[in-house]
Amino acid sequence: MNHVALLESEVQRLTRQLDTASRHPQVYLQRGMTYFKLGHIAEAIADFDRAEHLNPALTPYLWQRGLAYYYAERFTDGAKQFEVDLTVNKHDVEETVWRYLCQAQLEGTQVPRASLLPVRNEARPVMAWVYKLFAGECEAEMVLAQYRDAGRREHFYSHLYVGLYYEAERDALRARQYITQAAAMQIVDDYMGWVAMVHQHLRGWGKP
Repeated sequence: MNHVALLESEVQRLTRQLDTASRHPQVYLQRGMTYFKLGHIAEAIADFDRAEHLNPALTPYLWQRGLAYYYAERFTDGAKQFEVDLTVNKHDVEETVWRYLCQAQLEGTQVPRASLLPVRNEARPVMAWVYKLFAGECEAEMVLAQYRDAGRREHFYSHLYVGLYYEAERDALRARQYITQAAAMQIVDDYMGWVAMVHQHLRGWGKP
């Protein structure tokens, strides 16, 4: 399947829609997400900004913009976005971890680990283990071991977040190893599957 051709066709469709619905924030949000999947980070952020301008109530729900900020190396903006998101979604492991990842690029891992926000009642066991990893309560190998023989999605999430953990630790070799493995799973029905593929593309990583 040619994902690039399909995504480019979707951008064209949404652009035509905006010709007659330029005041619709959800269309900008959809196009921004599609731009992100193509690795067009600046264009994605511009569309997320337009959606917010049209509907300021969207601000604490623009986690997609927080991810785009990370890949644009706008780490302060990314950390702020996830902090705002957490005011309405206080128990989300992923937004808590992405706040950590943004802060780690600015300050190293000691500061964000010390200020890691508490998370309770995480429904996904794999994300509970991911939280333990970033909190310094377990080793990366423990997370991988828990999901080595698990379903495809749990296997994916364990590899993606272990890879991101190693990127925060400035261990580029292991970050590449695990994120490349996550990207190879082609989880195209989940936005985070695209995050893995975009990460691999933007870092210039081929197959291991």
